[in-house]
Amino acid sequence: MTEDCTAKIGQNEILQIFKDTGALLQGHFLLTSGKHSAQYMQCAQVLQHPRIAAQLGQALADKFTGKKVETVIGPAMGGIIVAHEVGRALGVKAIFTERQNGEMALRRGFLLKPGERVLVVEDVITTGGSVQEVIKLVRELGAEPVGVGVLVDRSGGRADFDGLPLHSLLQMQIEAFAAEDCPLCARGVPCVKPGSRNKNDNT
Repeated sequence: MTEDCTAKIGQNEILQIFKDTGALLQGHFLLTSGKHSAQYMQCAQVLQHPRIAAQLGQALADKFTGKKVETVIGPAMGGIIVAHEVGRALGVKAIFTERQNGEMALRRGFLLKPGERVLVVEDVITTGGSVQEVIKLVRELGAEPVGVGVLVDRSGGRADFDGLPLHSLLQMQIEAFAAEDCPLCARGVPCVKPGSRNKNDNT
């Protein structure tokens, strides 16, 4: 029997989903910030399963009922599937930004109208830099950002999006170390750089 992808799920269940799908990695990782960590969140591993992606999208959409969202937007690459599934759950369009000459931009004919109510989403935030860039773009185009939704918040409460409401499905405290203070380096554990982000991405 097909499972109901709209069934409500709690944080413990979501954490288990990330573990079961291999999205929560254990090892020795070089983060975008240059710091090292024993854990890494690779949301692509969980979002590759359409039923689970739909379930997570519905759970995130539920946190923004009453916001009169007209469009959901996320930064490529991590925010594309999240935006699509949240948009599906809310019954509105879903678009994404891409970098053009190092700056966030709308391409592929995507448009935002002045006054359009826009929900910004992302898979994981640490500093929230990419989300800040998307919010800036939305405002420059005359649209109105109404909130930020993320699957995983790794900011430790530090992420601030100009007072916009922030909702996450999972909050993770993943310890990070400066390279010179990394205990994994001291033990000689090989360090890898996961994911596909580049030096211009501040997620």
